[in-house]
Amino acid sequence: MPRYTCCLLLLSCLSTVALAADEKDGPVYTDPAMTDADYALQGEYRGYQRSQSSDRSSRSVGLQVIAQGNGTFSATKYYGGLPGEGWYGGERFLLQGERSGDLLRLSGDVYDIEILDGTGRILAKDGREAGFLQKIERVSPTMGARPPAGSVVLFDGSNTDHFKNAKMTADGLLLAGTETSHAYADFRLHAEFRIPYKPLARGQGRGNSGFYLQSRYEVQVLDSFGLEGVENECGSLYKLRRPDINMCLPPLQWQSYDIDFSPAKFDAEGNKVRDMQISIWHNGVRIHNSLKLPSKTGAGKPEGPEPLPTKLQDHGNPVVYRNIWLIDRTQPDPVGNAWLKLPPSGPPIPIR
Repeated sequence: MPRYTCCLLLLSCLSTVALAADEKDGPVYTDPAMTDADYALQGEYRGYQRSQSSDRSSRSVGLQVIAQGNGTFSATKYYGGLPGEGWYGGERFLLQGERSGDLLRLSGDVYDIEILDGTGRILAKDGREAGFLQKIERVSPTMGARPPAGSVVLFDGSNTDHFKNAKMTADGLLLAGTETSHAYADFRLHAEFRIPYKPLARGQGRGNSGFYLQSRYEVQVLDSFGLEGVENECGSLYKLRRPDINMCLPPLQWQSYDIDFSPAKFDAEGNKVRDMQISIWHNGVRIHNSLKLPSKTGAGKPEGPEPLPTKLQDHGNPVVYRNIWLIDRTQPDPVGNAWLKLPPSGPPIPIR
């Protein structure tokens, strides 16, 4: 992917807004308490919509509102509910709009939406009120998951001993741009990450980082909230496979990955005899199910029999991480962890 370069002020302490040196990418917000006027309107909404005046025509809808900078917005509406919560694929309905004071007006092909103070009205083109929306904030069911007995705690906010040349913020978060000091071969990984809010940035400039498993296979981290979820967006195996569903939450909300990784296998002569296999849960929803990749991704290192460190990619964005731990399946299981015996298609690791 193209290298995104910018100079960020106050990088060592992400408690205030930082400004990008490149004007096209605009401000970079890292603290939800210090954002612009658009931030309060951005986010997820759920409710109902009636296609006719009768209540019998009601159906659940979800809405994801994306701040585009300077009072402009785009939005995606889903019939059935929000992604991973009623909507699991199918048609997406796009809207565009602008903020006037505290009121956001969004226009679509068939319905318009007005949002004020965390509630939304869905309006037919003739002005008839056709539905209602309420702003919500979802939290991953694996957020705050505790490491099971026998697991390796890579980062808990106290030190960076398990990472090379790592940096922490003043409030104990791990900055992107490091790699594990040990190479793990076959594992289950839990990690939580937060993407900055960059309303004027677009594409790969919008909160870019990634988990480079074994330095070979990138699980993309990016602000892809409300987007289609293609091969270079959040949850993808970079450029090779898009997620089954885009589960990206809004920027500045904490998100989780639960990753089950089994490496490629090689015979004594160095010939690959089995592709790597991976399952990923993004915010508790499975987005890749026992997926096999035939090669490395993007700029990853060539495949080989030796394990390599896992990287948290630095792409010039203040992405931060917390609560990172893994279960190393190459080691004996001294405490009888059932998780070590689960197949890659099994459920994500629970909170308790």
